[in-house]
Amino acid sequence: MCGFIGQISNQPFDNDRLLKANKLIECRGPDEFSNFCGHFYDLYSNDDPLHFSFIFNRLSIVDLGLNASQPMVSKEFKTSIMFNGEIYNHQQLRKEMVNDDIKFYSDHSDTEVVLNGLSAYGLDFLDKMIGQFSIVFHDSKKSQLYLIRDRLGQKPLFFKHDSNSIKFSSNLKSIIKLDSKFVVNKNSMSEYLKYNVVTAPNTIFEDTYKIEPGQYIIFDLKDKITKVKTKKYWKPDKFIGNEKFEEDKFFDLFGDAIKLRQIADVPLANFLSGGIDSTAIVKSLYDNNANINTFSIGFENQKYDESGYSREVSKKYKTNHSEKIMNINNLQTLVEKSILAFDEPYCDPSTVPSFLITKEMSKQYKTSISGDGGDELLGGYKRVNQTLKKRNKLLTLLTLINKIYPNYFGTGNKFMKYSSNKIKAYESYLGDENFLKILNLKTRNLFEEKYFTKDFDLYKNLMLYEYRFFLSEMMMLKIDRTSMANSLEVRSPFVDHRLVEYILGTEPSYLEPSRPKKILKDYLKSDFDDYFLNRKKMGFVFELEDWIYSNEKEVKKTILNNLSDISISQTKLKLLFIFKTRINAIRIWKLYFIEKYLESLY
Repeated sequence: MCGFIGQISNQPFDNDRLLKANKLIECRGPDEFSNFCGHFYDLYSNDDPLHFSFIFNRLSIVDLGLNASQPMVSKEFKTSIMFNGEIYNHQQLRKEMVNDDIKFYSDHSDTEVVLNGLSAYGLDFLDKMIGQFSIVFHDSKKSQLYLIRDRLGQKPLFFKHDSNSIKFSSNLKSIIKLDSKFVVNKNSMSEYLKYNVVTAPNTIFEDTYKIEPGQYIIFDLKDKITKVKTKKYWKPDKFIGNEKFEEDKFFDLFGDAIKLRQIADVPLANFLSGGIDSTAIVKSLYDNNANINTFSIGFENQKYDESGYSREVSKKYKTNHSEKIMNINNLQTLVEKSILAFDEPYCDPSTVPSFLITKEMSKQYKTSISGDGGDELLGGYKRVNQTLKKRNKLLTLLTLINKIYPNYFGTGNKFMKYSSNKIKAYESYLGDENFLKILNLKTRNLFEEKYFTKDFDLYKNLMLYEYRFFLSEMMMLKIDRTSMANSLEVRSPFVDHRLVEYILGTEPSYLEPSRPKKILKDYLKSDFDDYFLNRKKMGFVFELEDWIYSNEKEVKKTILNNLSDISISQTKLKLLFIFKTRINAIRIWKLYFIEKYLESLY
């Protein structure tokens, strides 16, 4: 795990500016700092006239030795790499390459496996890798640069380029800091305000982009720096099928995904919320006689506290359990720190408790296993199950009310979720068109245009949307930023691409809308009662409304600084505070977040 930033140019550049930009990524890797500056011929002994700087901050998880340091160079292949992530099957891949007489200098570095694999076998080697990663790979002989992101967008990678230079980083703010000016993209701003995030390949800024999940881009570095190829090497829709679902096959893949993610050279623990997903992971470890560390957070406010369920799971599976009951005395400081953890705007109130739990867990552990991705894999979200239900014709008439429903009262989801148009019904859970109306803004129809296809049935379409948008663009963003800001690596077995491919390719006999994640509940039913298995999902949030409305003066002051140039008048903002609903609190949070975000860049 790491943070990195680099620049390649056919003209001299200010390396000091790069070092200053690096300050924004130091939180992604506190163990080691490395910097290569100069000309490529210093490393490869050729006459390539390019200027470059690769700056790397490492959070050491696998192979703590110096030979595993980055940036890493292969003199045999004349290639180099900066790699953020983990390759869980690197031991097996190394064995295969040793059999092909490929030399290794580290003890067991997964970075060297990726470097040698791409050098020897080309981009086809990506198909063999199981893990999460963003990769900057330079081939000196071909004079090409490769920017590569993992299949499901677990690790970030941003870039900006023109004919003279290319800048790349695991942190968007770092790239912005390399330039004296930046311009907010108005379309991206509208997308953020409606959907809570800016989707790849765009960012909140003009002329600055992020690699899409499952994509690589190749740049030619001869003479002028040009983009020569863009390819999606992994697309979830390619795996859609209707094969028979085999429970044994599912649990074999599930068990192997967990086993691979247990490999680390530092202390490792499991997030244990007491929910179905994290409990199923712990049970799998217990059934395989693993030594299990678990960690949970409890809250003094019983409305959000699930620590009793975590203790029940720990007792059942005999884990080495740690628990922290939180009394948030200085919430303002926590909110500020959680916002600064994000290098791109993202609105979800769960970022605050997520930042808190990773901060506490990192005091004892450097690596963790999480249950993230279980809902996407097995249809666990309420929005999916509600959309799949048959529509009562009388209820569909409620959508007419939305046309006269005041924008300040809410998103309209309470009416639109009954729409006979299932895609619009589903979108109503995630978008806030009414907020854009308040702000006199427009954005493109992200859902139907970008994520849905007529080639598949409704459920598979919803699954694809969950992976293409919600998991890749939102959940993985939150997990990565909050954990890396606290120097904690998070590994998610449910996001193993082999599991995703298997579920996409089979008929959903495991799906029962009235009993979400039935397959996992059946797996656990011999160990827990019906109440434990079927209790209402509590969620992982904090009392956003209370914080927003009790800090009205400070929040308003920040928003009205209007660095984002959003057309929110004092009157409109006052109305959002008058109608004290959770929806309006989230809308205010969006505005507050983007202003604090932009403020951090000045």
